[in-house]
Amino acid sequence: MAAELPVHPPASELRLPAGAAPVACVDIGGTKVAVNLVDAQGSRERRVEPTAKEGAPDALARQVLRMIGASCEAARIAPADLAAVGVASCGPFVLNRGQVELATPNICGGLAGAARGLPNNWTSALLEAPLCDAFPRVRVENDAIAALQAERRWGALQGVDNCAYLTWSTGIGVGLCVDGRVLRGKNGNAGHAGHMFVSDNNDALCGCGNVGDVEALVAGNALPRRFAAYPDAATLFIAANAGESGAVVIIDDICRVLGRALYNLVVTLDLQRISLGGSVFWHHRDFLLPRLQSHITGKLPALTDGLALVPAGLGDRVGDYAALALVA
Repeated sequence: MAAELPVHPPASELRLPAGAAPVACVDIGGTKVAVNLVDAQGSRERRVEPTAKEGAPDALARQVLRMIGASCEAARIAPADLAAVGVASCGPFVLNRGQVELATPNICGGLAGAARGLPNNWTSALLEAPLCDAFPRVRVENDAIAALQAERRWGALQGVDNCAYLTWSTGIGVGLCVDGRVLRGKNGNAGHAGHMFVSDNNDALCGCGNVGDVEALVAGNALPRRFAAYPDAATLFIAANAGESGAVVIIDDICRVLGRALYNLVVTLDLQRISLGGSVFWHHRDFLLPRLQSHITGKLPALTDGLALVPAGLGDRVGDYAALALVA
């Protein structure tokens, strides 16, 4: 269903007000970590690295600190001059003495064990405590919740009080807003809909240890594990776009799984709009959007009429804006 959407801001608008001190924006995903230094001039220095998954449980925190330091040096900004560090990270989170550690299925190999293939046995990864030792103001938020806030401030969810943001990438993450209030939950984990069960399929092990949850069935890193004929998600989508019948059947099946999850969110929370981002969705949005919408439209119209699924207004920059939304 089409919706009148605001035009997302160009990259040059990733900036702070005149005179504002610089901030570090950190986007942590299961595949990559991005650090972006932003001030009143805009984005001063951005760097991306594969997410650290080897060594001690503080390896990821040390990677973030090193990347911030290198970015400051390149931008000629003293780390002490940073006003804040905003971290939008994949979850779930656990709290240790009130500070966030990551119990993230695509990072911590100790959750599902050796069968998952991650090169560590972590059950959590340190994050907030080492950053707070280095910087006076640090804010850590689930990346989908942060992206939701960015989409409400600058993107496709402006002016919408009952809405959600969903990322379809290495994992599946969701941020939720009801009656204008962003939902967080007891440990900041509200919206982990990727770990709900909507299918009887049990052929896939999720990094969290579940077998057959949404993320295990449709996430970007799940597809090559489930469908060995396709070495990665991109190859699968190329084949489906070319009309290869087997690939189309697979795409229709995973859209049924994720479409049911979206439907469940809509009828549970009475949502008006859901914006979607993440690498899997974004690169194939025209192919995927109508398939996902078909699992909502016409089903229980009292709750689904008027619900629009829309591409993220911030496009493939939503991660940068998500971290900025925490500290801007």
